[in-house]
Amino acid sequence: MHISRLALDHYRSWDHCVLDFEPGINILQGSNGLGKTNIVEAVEVLSTGSSHRTSSSLPLVEKGHPSATVRANVEDAGEQRTYEITIAARGANRARVDGGKSQYMRDIVGLVPSVSFTPEDQRLVSGDPATRRNFLNQAASLLLPRYAQSLQQFTHVAKQRAALLKQLSDGFGIDPEYGRQAVLSGLEVWTGQFIALGVQLTKDRNDVIGLLREPFTRIYASLAGEEEQADLVYEPSFDEVLLFDEPAAEISRHFQRIYPGEVARGQNLIGPQRDDLTLRLNDMPAREFASNGEMWTMALALKMALYEVVSAQRDVKPIVILDDVFAQLDESRRGQILDFARRQDQVLITVAAASDIPQGEAHVIDVAALRAQSQETDGDIAAMAAMLAAGRGAQSQGIEAES
Repeated sequence: MHISRLALDHYRSWDHCVLDFEPGINILQGSNGLGKTNIVEAVEVLSTGSSHRTSSSLPLVEKGHPSATVRANVEDAGEQRTYEITIAARGANRARVDGGKSQYMRDIVGLVPSVSFTPEDQRLVSGDPATRRNFLNQAASLLLPRYAQSLQQFTHVAKQRAALLKQLSDGFGIDPEYGRQAVLSGLEVWTGQFIALGVQLTKDRNDVIGLLREPFTRIYASLAGEEEQADLVYEPSFDEVLLFDEPAAEISRHFQRIYPGEVARGQNLIGPQRDDLTLRLNDMPAREFASNGEMWTMALALKMALYEVVSAQRDVKPIVILDDVFAQLDESRRGQILDFARRQDQVLITVAAASDIPQGEAHVIDVAALRAQSQETDGDIAAMAAMLAAGRGAQSQGIEAES
């Protein structure tokens, strides 16, 4: 599988952009600030439904525009399909396949699988839990067809439940005689949905970590040495899911115990939104004890493990994205990741300096030239619009003169 053409409209810093890729290694080379990362990030969003750089859609849309569009022509087994997503600054994100009917973006997540290696990957070990939850969500979206929809539904339910807790906490807008009981009844309904969806997400995440654990341990040992033992440990907020065959009743009792605290703080105190994933090295938390180099190697092994699992589960090689990683790695790790990249169907690499371009055959894209071409196209479109407007104005004046 490979992307042959990518087109962006109003995506981050790109007003319009069209570029062609080749099978094998593609290198986007240009100085910082030209928008290299925005291009490969668009592929990540098309693939996984989200970006590792932001938790919302708003930053993905060019300022002053209501939406951004990403289109990709994808070649696979001799056939071409066109995937299109429309990212809304506000509201639901939409998608089309081959120009067909509009559907939710979540419905095409995973159809163009990709795995991204980025400078922020070290934060998978050293960063906050939100970074690791985002990785889990992207991995599960690639591996489990229903996951993206479940996550979206849970996020909606969590917001509704939190709003009711906030209302109970503040007391604003509640009828003094009947309003509080109505809010409590609503809270009970939303809590039931919160538990049902949260249990499913927890089970899904546990399954995904189970798939990643063995290849992660094996790949880390191959990169760092056979004597090094790395492991993944899931730390769910709903730990009842792993302890009981029927966890919903236990979680309900847990909510009853913490009800005063939730109302006092006006927020959901337990649930998948508070999960974490611990990476351990030699039976110790890597976040606290691993060196900088060990953290990089663990993050690299985790992404390689994800690639291996997605490839096996989907029977297709995911597109590999290497976003400005060579400047961050020493020679040994650069060699390891390059050896991995050369075995893939398609690799998209961003580099700032020509000296960072890896040796070997590759399709090099000059991003500065691409930016200039994009600006010329924008100018042509603006000039055409002005000519059309002038023509309409002249026509209008002629009509007025005749009358």
